[in-house]
Amino acid sequence: MPKYIFVTGGVISSLGKGITSASIGRLLESRGLKVSLMKFDPYINVDPGTMNPYQHGEVYVTEDGAETDLDLGHYERFISTQATKFNNVTTGQIYNTVISKERHGDYLGKTIQVIPHITNEIKERVKKVAAVSGADIVIVEVGGTVGDIESLPFLEAARQFGLDAGKENVLYIHLTLVPYIRCAEEVKTKPTQHSVGTLREIGIQPDILICRTEKALTADLKEKISLFCNVQKEAVIEARDVESIYQIPLVFKNQILDEIILSHFKLICRISDLQDWEKHVVERAVNPKGRVTIALVGKYIALQDAYKSIYESLVHAGIHNDVKVIIKKIDSEELESQDLETLFCGISGILVPGGFGYRGIEGKIKAIKFARENKIPFLGLCLGMQCAVIEFARNACGLRGGNSTEFKPRAKYPVISLLKEQSAIKDLGGTMRLGSYPCKIRKRTMAYRVYGQELVQERHRHRYEFNNKYRKPLENKGMVFSGVYPKKNLVEIIELKGHPFFMAVQFHPEFKSKPDRAHPLFREFIRASINYDNGK
Repeated sequence: MPKYIFVTGGVISSLGKGITSASIGRLLESRGLKVSLMKFDPYINVDPGTMNPYQHGEVYVTEDGAETDLDLGHYERFISTQATKFNNVTTGQIYNTVISKERHGDYLGKTIQVIPHITNEIKERVKKVAAVSGADIVIVEVGGTVGDIESLPFLEAARQFGLDAGKENVLYIHLTLVPYIRCAEEVKTKPTQHSVGTLREIGIQPDILICRTEKALTADLKEKISLFCNVQKEAVIEARDVESIYQIPLVFKNQILDEIILSHFKLICRISDLQDWEKHVVERAVNPKGRVTIALVGKYIALQDAYKSIYESLVHAGIHNDVKVIIKKIDSEELESQDLETLFCGISGILVPGGFGYRGIEGKIKAIKFARENKIPFLGLCLGMQCAVIEFARNACGLRGGNSTEFKPRAKYPVISLLKEQSAIKDLGGTMRLGSYPCKIRKRTMAYRVYGQELVQERHRHRYEFNNKYRKPLENKGMVFSGVYPKKNLVEIIELKGHPFFMAVQFHPEFKSKPDRAHPLFREFIRASINYDNGK
């Protein structure tokens, strides 16, 4: 029978439940266990696909095309098991399913209530992940903060799960804050006591407490927390801020968190082996030999989580190349009216990410033109590729009215447009090209040198495509279409002749990068940026 770990959070939000869950997953995987992680999200949206990035951060896309919470990105970066559409559950999905069943008559005329119908549906989703993944341990992150009204059905389902599966098969971990009050020079445990008290009122007694803290927890403080929260002293785990999130599995290992978990489940596993992780990931992340500065030109830069997977992919590429990647965030909307020579001074590479809507587009196009003309390494992702096509069409091919029909429906030269079968679609949610698609790569191209193979699978999240009507005019001026989706002959990768590194892709390579296996595109982009730096 699979084992289940429920991870809850208290005191404040943004304590890092996702990274904590992922780190626990990495630690248990190093013991030879197969691990799957899932996220409960209390919002009523069916998924985050239509949410503003400022509201929710990036939308993470799985191989099977699910638009999910960004925490699934942490899961996939830390463990080997791939997430699916089953690994993210929202209140909207649960209620949508229950109401559909009621309309269909599945409940045989019963009154539909939160308990048992909503909670039963939540529990079924957990069992589904266990069945589909074949995991030994399923780690369930409960979104929100204990005490929030929105997350109560999920917490109640978690409580019931302990009753249904048996205490020996279920473990509860509570992530909490132990703040340091500077004026008093004291570490305070009262917020943690209140948070655990609220959780116990719901019916959940945590087995392990993970305490986010600025200062080290003394033996006396751990004893106090243990006493007032009814948790074993050795199960009070200190989680201080670290330089790199990839250190966290090692922090937990040093406090024998894995042994505590395995002891609870009465599991005997091989000794943890994180030597490669420590040597090839953590050491390089914390003590790199060099540094390189990359400009990220986007329109959601005010929120760190909006480009979370891209930032992490740049870190991974830095780890591979043994450099620290310094990211200079540039607002593409503000860039439209700024001097580019000054703005890009000291920059060794320019990255333009994806996005939706016209705001900031002209700034992105200006940045791409600057990278192309000044031979600065450039990487464009999704909308970044479309902007690169528009820029090249306008400024290298003389197609002055070149644009995307997303921004200008009656563009003179619609180099980016909808496919015919997409033109009748009205709904925005779940109607894009989503998930993994094959990309066939031409030999003797930069893309082939980067990937080293002819066929790759990459994840997508977009609606508009390159208009093949303009392929020949752009090819004649030096654009190379080095990757296509073979089934529909859709352009996936572009590059430029005579440029040291100018590549743009219609897909999202950031969703497949890992700290111990940087994505080839990011890896080679950073390598080219280092070479550009050295050649100045």
